[in-house]
Amino acid sequence: MSGEPEVGPGLVEVEEVESKYVPPPEKSLDEILAADQEDESLRKYKEALLGESTAGAVIVEPNDPRKVLVKQLALVVAGRDDVVLDLTGDISQLKKKTFSIKEGVSYRIRIDFIVQREIVHGLKYVQKTSRLGVPVDRMTHMVGSYPPKVEMHSYTTPPEDAPSGMMARGSYTVQSLFTDDDKSEHLKWEWSFEIKKDWKD
Repeated sequence: MSGEPEVGPGLVEVEEVESKYVPPPEKSLDEILAADQEDESLRKYKEALLGESTAGAVIVEPNDPRKVLVKQLALVVAGRDDVVLDLTGDISQLKKKTFSIKEGVSYRIRIDFIVQREIVHGLKYVQKTSRLGVPVDRMTHMVGSYPPKVEMHSYTTPPEDAPSGMMARGSYTVQSLFTDDDKSEHLKWEWSFEIKKDWKD
């Protein structure tokens, strides 16, 4: 025994690599729109990219000062209704609700969110999974940069296969984080899922 925690079947322990990437200085919408005004094609491109944002600040929820409002997380499995976690209420209660996942099934995670006030750069979804207090998986998904708009943005992760086999069955705890290039924590929450032999177990 090496003393290292064992990784469950179908789960991969990922070594975190420190990136040397330094994000550019953040600019407001007004600064972005004011730049390069003499370049007609660039001005039109920015207007097409930003859409309604060029008409002034987009503020969806005036009483919330945040730029990114994470609304819900959904477990997406083909042929089944999405299982949804509401992220707008008391997120401390989420860990009491457990997703059930059939072993070996292919699934995706979808996150629905609103961007308001300013463009947000380099959004990332980070997920750490542990079992009985032992880390078994960590993944980081680059979500991208988004302009503010009234409509909801959505990001869906690539498909993943749930672990399978008797040793993989059981409860897992997940720590999720929605962050960005500036390392702002837009939302951090904890939830659980359970790997079962069948959906009906």
